[in-house]
Amino acid sequence: MAQAMDTVAPLARSGHAAHANRCLTALPASQIELDSSKVALAYYCLGTLDLLGLLESKTNEREREGWRAWFWEQQARGPHGTAFTPSHFMRTSLEEEYTDESAPHIIMTYTALLSLAILRDDFTRLDRKGLSRFVGSCQLSDGSFGTTPARADADLRTTYCAFAICSMLRNWSAIDVDAAVAYIARCRSFEGGYGQAPYGEALGGTTYTAIAALHLLPNGAPLTPLERTQTIRWLLANQTSSGGFSGRLNKDPDACYCFWCGGALKIMGAGHLVNEEALTKFLDRCQFRYGGISKAPGEHPDPYHTYLSLAAASMYPSSTTDETWAFKPFDCLLNAREETAQWARKYIPAAR
Repeated sequence: MAQAMDTVAPLARSGHAAHANRCLTALPASQIELDSSKVALAYYCLGTLDLLGLLESKTNEREREGWRAWFWEQQARGPHGTAFTPSHFMRTSLEEEYTDESAPHIIMTYTALLSLAILRDDFTRLDRKGLSRFVGSCQLSDGSFGTTPARADADLRTTYCAFAICSMLRNWSAIDVDAAVAYIARCRSFEGGYGQAPYGEALGGTTYTAIAALHLLPNGAPLTPLERTQTIRWLLANQTSSGGFSGRLNKDPDACYCFWCGGALKIMGAGHLVNEEALTKFLDRCQFRYGGISKAPGEHPDPYHTYLSLAAASMYPSSTTDETWAFKPFDCLLNAREETAQWARKYIPAAR
């Protein structure tokens, strides 16, 4: 989309909204494998429309009510509590209790809750006690969380989702917080970033999930001054000469890491150290001429990179852009527009 390396084209808001709507309706053949994670895919598409401020103008109430109903169809009850499944593909009946093979998924549950908040649902159908029980059932003996109660495929992404759900519920009673915080600490690398699991290589995405998870705690679990300095230095070193961020050192920049690394820096109060103008120019070059944003210039777009690129642009406004790049305030901890995050925090907890 950009016309020259030193200029920034208008943000193609209508094109990006059209791309989100297309993917909500029917996935392109190149991305059909994402159907097994349709709840997360819908979150990225609805989140794109929400960040652009175009949800109501680009969809009608009948469509939005249809999506609300579809998300609630994914709420499943079973022996480990209640949560949301990725889509219908693993379930033979919406009325039957789930089994270990068709159990809900903690990442899909986090994205379902935010999607319903985007759609301004009142959450009267949410089984809050069952949801809290489900999150607790996903915690493993080392403090980490599996994606489902029957799986031990834990990493920092699932820990973040567990913390985000507990934060939205305002109920941390079902999990061992101290054990979870200790697990996060074991994922820290010598560089200052965090790997997916203990002893893993530091990655931008899991560093965000670690930092955000710690800041979601009611009383926080701050890093020491030295740890904070190390983490900020490592994250800043991932902003490349192109303006984009890479997920780890000496790798190519990727638009999604503009959010993951940029979000972690923002949470730690170091966002002012990011080169905002260079970041915006990189995101501009990732715009696809027919709508959507890709991981890198010249690539094909997808809902994941479109949403996270717009989230990064929401956090880091640049003085070199026109009004098409203006966004409403963004909540870095829950990864949603601030108004949507406030809605979630108001309606998801049980009535007091």
